[in-house]
Amino acid sequence: MTAFEYRVVPAPRRGQKERGLKTSEDRYARALQGTINELGAKGWEYLRAETLPCEERQGLGGRKTVYHSVLVFRRAAAQAAPATPVAAEPMAQPAQPGLSASRGEAPAAPRAMPSAREAQDIPDRPAPEVTTKSGD
Repeated sequence: MTAFEYRVVPAPRRGQKERGLKTSEDRYARALQGTINELGAKGWEYLRAETLPCEERQGLGGRKTVYHSVLVFRRAAAQAAPATPVAAEPMAQPAQPGLSASRGEAPAAPRAMPSAREAQDIPDRPAPEVTTKSGD
């Protein structure tokens, strides 16, 4: 079974001016054609146009429903190679005082936590020298 990924883009709101196109229908068709061809060149197949409702705020507390025209495109999703399962190593549990190890295991030795400077590997720098200029 082929899996698809989809892309939805807003349809053009107005026509595109071009020499030789007289009517608004021709100009709008040219704008629509340009959008479809642009995405088609990138591997997207035009599927359909939809007009969908969207609730938007109006004023302080009001809401209104507006309709947006969108173009729906699809292309075959890239098939990822099946991942081979990797056996996970058990996580080491830090030894806590008062708890005993299970199954006869010896508790792990506590590790010293590095300081913030060591953890970030920030080299030591001398403080900048501050000089004061004495006036008259």
